[in-house]
Amino acid sequence: MRSVGIVGYDGVNALDLTGPHEVFNDAVSWPDGRAEAPNRAYKVFCLSPDGAPFRSESGLLFTADCALADAPPLDTILIPGGVGIRKAETLTPIADWLRARAPVTRRLVSVCTGVMALGASGLMDGRRATTHWAYAGEVARRFPAIRLEPDAIFVRDGAFATSAGVTAGIDLTLALVEEDLGPSAALAIARMLVVYVKRSGGQRQYSEPLRFQVRAKGRFADLAAWIPANLSADLSVEALAARVNCSPRHFARLFKEAFAAAPAEFVEALRLAEAAERLVSTSATVDVIADSVGYASGAVFRRAFERRFGVIPTHYRERFGSEPLAAE
Repeated sequence: MRSVGIVGYDGVNALDLTGPHEVFNDAVSWPDGRAEAPNRAYKVFCLSPDGAPFRSESGLLFTADCALADAPPLDTILIPGGVGIRKAETLTPIADWLRARAPVTRRLVSVCTGVMALGASGLMDGRRATTHWAYAGEVARRFPAIRLEPDAIFVRDGAFATSAGVTAGIDLTLALVEEDLGPSAALAIARMLVVYVKRSGGQRQYSEPLRFQVRAKGRFADLAAWIPANLSADLSVEALAARVNCSPRHFARLFKEAFAAAPAEFVEALRLAEAAERLVSTSATVDVIADSVGYASGAVFRRAFERRFGVIPTHYRERFGSEPLAAE
């Protein structure tokens, strides 16, 4: 059984803490017939700087198992984010403890602004990391020695793993479980938690449809909902312009001003993002998926997919898929 220490403090983000805790806690194997208690792969300890209870930024009260100084040997240490970690009185003791524990700990992990504790410890100097997009600027200013990748869901660099905020902590923890116990265990937990799709670290924090909806205004607002729901339809400039009662030339100019991309580029991004999700969440063949998102042929789709993701669709499915592979 591997031991995991999750560090809490006043002002922690509750989901940054409880999301990873649930993933580790759900990593179990059952004896035949499930008549006995499950065999747990992890023992999770909830720690606080002084061992006292602490309250999350949303008001939830947590009880710590012990103080940082009294923590047992740990395989993995995880620092959640939250407004409290940005305060020196919280940040400094946690950073000092991390520095002392690093030589005898296999993995050091952060969620969201928890990366600030790793940054303050000096352990992340020169290393790649990420954080929630809303705090990337602050992390970069306070810890310029960190090689920040602000758009990633999570980043691994040796013994260190960092993630964006809230639900990204679940993605990262699933990846850690996969590393320890294999993909079947991680996917079983994802299904138990009803996670829609187990995202890889290299994916963007913003999905393509969400990025579209955030930036859509005025006459483009309805398109933000209509295009992702109709990816197999005619999404040419002429067809889209007709939907908003605009000439194709005027539409193309306004669209590029609004989204910093030509309509065709943006449609392709939406189609490929949806195709990637269908590859990992269904057993449909590549050709069927290509047709379902509007590609004229599987060959054209394969070339576009590899150009965007750097791998062919079948290799992407092998790496991230949760369903048995279909015949290609």
